[in-house]
Amino acid sequence: MRTEYCGQLRLSHVGQQVTLCGWVNRRRDLGSLIFIDMRDREGIVQVFFDPDRADALKLASELRNEFCIQVTGAVRARDEKNVNADMATGEIEVLASSLTIINRADSLPLDANHINTEEARLKYRYLDLRRPKWRSD
Repeated sequence: MRTEYCGQLRLSHVGQQVTLCGWVNRRRDLGSLIFIDMRDREGIVQVFFDPDRADALKLASELRNEFCIQVTGAVRARDEKNVNADMATGEIEVLASSLTIINRADSLPLDANHINTEEARLKYRYLDLRRPKWRSD
């Protein structure tokens, strides 16, 4: 199934075909391109889907936060202007050639990637504690 962990990919993996398993941390739809931040126990990596792989792109349009997925694709170096120094995997990205949705997830009442009201955070404390801010304390 998995050949690498998301958080362990580096420039040394450029050119390799990898299979990753994990969760959708965030999805950005730019029309003809879809980017996701894919998360597993080792970290986060950016995966993108382009129109040349129409079947994977169509399936990627269904993705939502916390979907459990498997992605196979080629590791590529990011353009110098697109390097994300805040991420350990910020120098690379994965161009997806195939996508399998292992399990779908219902929408969560809190979004771990955005600011939520204090009332909502207290009501759903068990979800609020999953935010990166609390995991690092």
